[in-house]
Amino acid sequence: MKGWWSWLGTVEYTAAWALQRALAEARAARRIPDTLLLLEHPHVFTLGRSARPEHILWDEVERARRGVAVVVTDRGGDVTYHGPGQIVGYFILDLPALGLDKVAFVRRIEQMLVETLARFGIAAGTIPGAPGVWVQPDVLSRCAWCPPYLRQAPAKIAAIGARVDARGITMHGFALNVCPDLSYFTGIVPCGIVDKGVVSMAMFWGEPEDEGERARRMVAVQEALARSFGKVFGLEVEPVDPARLWALMEVQELHC
Repeated sequence: MKGWWSWLGTVEYTAAWALQRALAEARAARRIPDTLLLLEHPHVFTLGRSARPEHILWDEVERARRGVAVVVTDRGGDVTYHGPGQIVGYFILDLPALGLDKVAFVRRIEQMLVETLARFGIAAGTIPGAPGVWVQPDVLSRCAWCPPYLRQAPAKIAAIGARVDARGITMHGFALNVCPDLSYFTGIVPCGIVDKGVVSMAMFWGEPEDEGERARRMVAVQEALARSFGKVFGLEVEPVDPARLWALMEVQELHC
């Protein structure tokens, strides 16, 4: 089966959400194949369907000072942060056509992330009852740039929160910490879990020396994610121009 993937660049959260909704309708109508959107967001805290407002720790004044928006979404999960240096992946898939249910879908996202991280020499995995992808203390102990306080318990390197509608069409997906400013996670209780930290791929590599190095790293991770997407979901994946996807959104709006 054919699949698409696209790097959208930096997109405001609400605009990306609107694009997902339009593409979900296009996928249901079989106007597009299964698609993975990869992008970055400006600073934003998002609340999933099971989120508790008290898990946002920064008040309105601090959020304004740090330039952080707040959006209530229809994805699963609690509170998370998105921002520059983090690659967000949104899946527009037809699960019945792929022969997958919701649980298998999430397991495949986890597998895709674990395999991607392994390509860069980072051993990660899952924890029963704790969504997302985690790095264990024994791995963190060998991380030269991980502070000591992070080496005592598993730390999250990727968050997962998705939505599957009644037709089996998916939206939302994951957020992989490549080289974000992790201080923004202090403004929330990440995913509602109070006793575990957050890490990034940059902690294993060292911070990028300049914007050029940062850009090269981001491209390398994007391409690795696209390859893993095709492998894990059994798709022949090809890149698609973002302009084509935004044009589909305009067509969908005309149909409404």
